[in-house]
Amino acid sequence: MIHNSADLRLKILEIQVLLSKNRSDADSFAWKYSQISEAFSVHENTVIGVRKRFVEDGLEAALDRKRQTNPSHQQTFDGKREARLIALSCSELPEEHSRWTLRLLADKAVELEIVESVFHETVRQTLKKRTEASFAKKLGNSTRAKWRICSKDGRCR
Repeated sequence: MIHNSADLRLKILEIQVLLSKNRSDADSFAWKYSQISEAFSVHENTVIGVRKRFVEDGLEAALDRKRQTNPSHQQTFDGKREARLIALSCSELPEEHSRWTLRLLADKAVELEIVESVFHETVRQTLKKRTEASFAKKLGNSTRAKWRICSKDGRCR
């Protein structure tokens, strides 16, 4: 399923890679992996991976990547933890602070045992994902929705 323009571009790229290697290797006009990677500005391993998925598992597998069975790292914020982080970001500020910062939210999430440990960048990405989704829902999936999320001074609207 295509969720955004980046997913669409990736699908198109993978289709172009497959089509460019469509001729048999005996054909003198067949592109080499290095030529394909140069033509589409991707690493040669990407070309090899798409082609391998196509040959071994078919077109659907080549275009739709499956989720890892053993991810390299666990997701820090699952649904419940993410909801608690959002609730925390909407809660009252500690007395000595005038606004929530990412580091303050990260420290407070650890203090309240929402997570064992968390980097402030993970907090930012989690909150940004939710903000983008809520604005897209309110304003429709437009560039204006993305523009309205945060201004240059860092304030969100």
